[in-house]
Amino acid sequence: MVDAGALVVADGSPAEQAWSLLSEQYGVNWVIAGKILARKRPRLLPVYDRVVRCAVGRPSSFWLALHVALREDDGALHRQLLKLRQAAGVAETVSALQVCDVAVWMNHRAVGHACP
Repeated sequence: MVDAGALVVADGSPAEQAWSLLSEQYGVNWVIAGKILARKRPRLLPVYDRVVRCAVGRPSSFWLALHVALREDDGALHRQLLKLRQAAGVAETVSALQVCDVAVWMNHRAVGHACP
């Protein structure tokens, strides 16, 4: 995601269209649709589920907000996620977005938030 242009995750993008098509299917809600896409493209699309939403709020576009955050300050957040991955001894096949998801989940649960 850090290397992709913002258009990849913008409104109307192929990723957003895929999310819309998936979430319209019977039995597939917004969380499942997002997790399917994150699983298929772990370096491009992050997980945005109920816990992440509880932790970071509801930006108008989570994908765009994270894209901006990963690129600002010359990629400082992205580099920090890669350092965290290395410190944890996690394989390089695990994307920075996946590390971010685990870090958000663990931190949010550790401080005792009870998400709806």
